[in-house]
Amino acid sequence: MAMVRKSMGEFLVEKELLTQEKLEEMKQLAQSTGAELSKVLIDNNIVAERDVYEGIAHERNIGFVDLDRTTPDPNALNVVREGTAKRHNVVPVRKDGMRLYVAMGNTNDLKAIDDVRLDSKCQIIPVLAAPGAIEDALRRAYGSSSSSSGDNAAGSSGGGGASASGGAPRGMDMMSALKADLASYSANPNADDDDKAVKEAEEGPIIRVANTVIQQAINERASDIHVEPQGRNLRVRYRIDGVLHEILNLPKYVQAPLISRYKILAEMNIAEKRIPQDGRIPIRYQNKDYDLRVSSIPTPSGEKIVMRILDKTSVLIGLQKLGFTPETQARLEELVIQPNGMCLSTGPTGSGKTTTQYSVLNKLNSVEKNILTIEDPIEYQLPGISQVQVNRKAGLSFSSALRAFLRQDPDIIMVGEMRDLETAEIAIEASLTGHMVLSTLHTNDAPSAVIRMTDMGVEPYLIAATVIGVLAQRLARKVCEKCKEPREIPASDLRSFGFQVQDADQMVTIYEGTGCEECRYRGFRGRVGVYELMVVNTEIAELIVRRAPLADIKEAAKAGGMKELREDGLVKVLSGMTTPEEVRRVVFTAGYH
Repeated sequence: MAMVRKSMGEFLVEKELLTQEKLEEMKQLAQSTGAELSKVLIDNNIVAERDVYEGIAHERNIGFVDLDRTTPDPNALNVVREGTAKRHNVVPVRKDGMRLYVAMGNTNDLKAIDDVRLDSKCQIIPVLAAPGAIEDALRRAYGSSSSSSGDNAAGSSGGGGASASGGAPRGMDMMSALKADLASYSANPNADDDDKAVKEAEEGPIIRVANTVIQQAINERASDIHVEPQGRNLRVRYRIDGVLHEILNLPKYVQAPLISRYKILAEMNIAEKRIPQDGRIPIRYQNKDYDLRVSSIPTPSGEKIVMRILDKTSVLIGLQKLGFTPETQARLEELVIQPNGMCLSTGPTGSGKTTTQYSVLNKLNSVEKNILTIEDPIEYQLPGISQVQVNRKAGLSFSSALRAFLRQDPDIIMVGEMRDLETAEIAIEASLTGHMVLSTLHTNDAPSAVIRMTDMGVEPYLIAATVIGVLAQRLARKVCEKCKEPREIPASDLRSFGFQVQDADQMVTIYEGTGCEECRYRGFRGRVGVYELMVVNTEIAELIVRRAPLADIKEAAKAGGMKELREDGLVKVLSGMTTPEEVRRVVFTAGYH
């Protein structure tokens, strides 16, 4: 016979926290007012909130946690962002493997459960707790810190560079350090005067907050930092492995001094807030040199700052570590050692074109070669290579620099991007006169580069005579090596990648990350290139001269051995490097067929 559970009221009576007479009275009051019995008991101070919620948990047969007597596990707190916890008034209390126990005032709040699951990459086990106790626990968890944690968050720095000695805090330590600095920051929340903002930007707490945000981004392997003014707060997001993640929300009064701090470091005009500005911040952290390319733009809520983090050593890792298959790498290396010709890299912004081009230059760099580059801006400085930055105000453009390069006895020329007909024609002239030219274009795939150059006004016969190869690429997130696990999926799910299905019931093994401390419970760590290399042979050259349709050029390229982006993505999926969903995200975009 099934056991009949007591109602919340009966539970309280049995615990002698309420008499039966008082219970009946409160029931009548609840009925007459249309309110919940639990609310009536709490609002009238009949029973403590904690006891009411324990009774509700008993009635519903769900877990209950007394947060006044339970300290949340730091491992649980570390996997959920402070903003998520406070937005939904929930507290992660315990982590057991991939199960996360979360204290909630409403265990049926599916939005809260989904957001916490997205943060933590864990299975969520809701447990009931009194809302007031949750608020107190949130303040204790995210607000308490020692003064020393703030002091250790980051070193102070003067203008022209950020000092980053020592280790930046991770996870909850970072939040505690920032809270400590903000608690000691005595700014006037209503002050928006430029002079005050600049003065406050030189105060210790703001300096430490600014440096800690940068250091933490480097620790998290972020490529970009977004400091974004909102209506009532200042949001900080990191782009990690190509995807933006919200890291924290700062009080609105921190906005002016913090943004001023970054503008001071980047040597921007502090007083100018109406137009976009660019700058750079050189820093040294953990014995490595970084450059931060800083951009500011005006928005209705204030200036937004985006900082691109450039690791000066990242382009020296070599082609073999960028994710090329042995066949594609061998064909690319054969192309770039030619004495003349043009080799193009294509793909959207952030697809790794610059890293690939620099890796090629690093491989070609030798004392026998005179290598010149024209870039806007120079992202990485390579020893032994003469690099020139565009300066339009002084009249130094891609085209004018290229003309000068031809008088500098070059062997190899890199053009940061072919943006117009004039630049393309001079690059072609350089190629025709016996130089190897490397450059980039924005197209969806490799064969489309030919059509793009034709649209720019370049004569097809010149394209056929100079372009020897086009490399299209994307960057897909890599499955975390520490927590990757195999999963069987129907082979039919991979048809769109060109997978040949042999049997309707055929299954294939892929790998997915379950989430761990190493990858911050995201399931991904790092990125790998997905490539498509078109080598221009005689047949393709003839098609280009005849202005053949793109489909014909693509078919000829495939017949000549070109593996499409989706096919290279399939190789990375089957080898366990990434997932089908990730390849679809970066490859199967509008315009790609």
